Amino acid sequence: MKIMVAIDESDGSLYALQWALDHLFLHQTTSTPPPEEAEPSMITVVHVQPPFQMPYTAVPVGPVLFATPAVMDSVKKAQEESAAEVMSRATKICEQQRIKAETMVIRGNPKEIIVEAAEQMNVDLLVVGSRGLGQIKRAFLGSVSDYCVHHAKCPVLIVRPPKSSHK
Repeated sequence: MKIMVAIDESDGSLYALQWALDHLFLHQTTSTPPPEEAEPSMITVVHVQPPFQMPYTAVPVGPVLFATPAVMDSVKKAQEESAAEVMSRATKICEQQRIKAETMVIRGNPKEIIVEAAEQMNVDLLVVGSRGLGQIKRAFLGSVSDYCVHHAKCPVLIVRPPKSSHK
């Protein structure tokens, strides 16, 4: 079974990865190897970096600002460092469970890229976390998990974060 887990910087997405590892993979407690005919499950962890977009307004309010090459390089470096940190955390979670994972960092619109990657990789299951946006925020901002459910050609599992214990 090919499983793809989409992650971002949120704790909810890393929780979804942990949940998938805990619930979708059989952990071998004995030293007996699995039967030859059994195909090992494979997990791919994908992080999508949104493209850098210059802020703009429809009506000029003051002087127009353009990003210099130095600013663009700085933003790109910060994105790369953020992606490396996210993937490091994800890899550590997989290693703790003794599960090898393939990792990928892709640039683009997360909603569309996740669905495209799942289709190109021919995954059997796509796992995404849920940030728990309310109905109004979801209507205006959209939801990656909602988009995946409606556009992916494979089953999609949305893992909601546990309710906080503090009230």
